[in-house]
Amino acid sequence: MKRPVKSKCSQIIVVLVLFSFAATTILRSAETREQGLEVIRLWKTTPPAPNMELTGEIDTTKPDSNLVADQRVIRLGNVSNPTLTVHRPDQDKSNGTSVVICPGGGHYILAWDLEGTEVARWLNDLGVTAFILKYRVPSRDREGRRWISAVQDAQRAVSAVRHQAEYLNIDPERIGILGFSAGGETAALTAYLSVRQYAERDAVDQTSHLPDFNILIYPAGLVNKNKNGLQDHIQIHEKSPATFMAHAFDDRVPVEGCLFLMHALKNKGVASELHIYAQGGHGYGLRKTKSPVTTWDHRCADWMRSQGWLSDFN
Repeated sequence: MKRPVKSKCSQIIVVLVLFSFAATTILRSAETREQGLEVIRLWKTTPPAPNMELTGEIDTTKPDSNLVADQRVIRLGNVSNPTLTVHRPDQDKSNGTSVVICPGGGHYILAWDLEGTEVARWLNDLGVTAFILKYRVPSRDREGRRWISAVQDAQRAVSAVRHQAEYLNIDPERIGILGFSAGGETAALTAYLSVRQYAERDAVDQTSHLPDFNILIYPAGLVNKNKNGLQDHIQIHEKSPATFMAHAFDDRVPVEGCLFLMHALKNKGVASELHIYAQGGHGYGLRKTKSPVTTWDHRCADWMRSQGWLSDFN
C-alpha cells in the first residue's frame, strides 16, 4: 500500500512541533555536552539581578593551596552563567530520587570536585541522580545578602529539575538539595525560604522551588550577628523539609548554626537528624581520613534509606 505524500506545509508544521518539544525537553535553555555529561544552562537570558561583569571561569587553585586528604581541590571562580551538570546512576540502580548539589567556597569560589563531582559519584552509587549546581560566584550583593544570587540559582535549579522530571526519569516528589559550607547556606535558604527570590520568568518558575528533603554538611551563614539564634530570614514551619546535618565541634564555622536549626525544626515537628563530631574541622567533603567525621556519608545514607528516599519509585 502506497503511503500518502505529505505536503511541504505539513512537513514544516511537523518540524516546528518537534522543535518546540525539544526546546521544552531541555528546560527551555541551551544544553551542551561536557566530558560526556549533560550540562543545562539555567537561564535563557541574563540571570536576575544582582550581576557583575567578570572574565571567564577559572580554576583559582594555586600550587601552594592547602590540600584535602593529600589531594588538590578544584576551586572554580568567576561563574556568570549558572548551570546544572547531570550525573546519572546506572540504569539498573536508579531509584528515581534526585539531589541538587551546592558546592561550598565562601560565596567566592566553588570547590568543584571536593564538594561536587565526588559527591555526585557517591549519590550515583546509591541510585540517586545528581545535579551539580554551578551557581554564580563571587557574591554579587552589596547589601549584606551575600547568598542572594546563589539562592536564586538554586531555586531555579530545583524548579527546573521538577519541571522536567519525566524527561529526566526522576520522581518530582523526591527531589533533595545538599550543600557544603556556603553551599550549605544556599541549600538551607532554598529549603526554608517559601518566597522565590526573583520574578517569575517562564513555565519553569511555575513549578515549586522547594526541595522534598535537605542535607546540610558543615553549613555556614545560619547564625545571627548576636550569635544567639538563627538568621532572621530563616523561617521554619511545619511543612519545612526533613533535614540531615553533620558538623564538627571544632569547626571554625559555628556548630551552633546546626544546633539552633535543629531546635527550630524540633519545635515545628519536622523530624530531622543531626550528627556532631568531636573533631574534624571544616571542608573535608567526602575525602576519607582517620577522623570519624569523614564517615558522615554512611550516616546520611542510613537516614535517606530510613526516610524512603532510596527505595525504588517504579
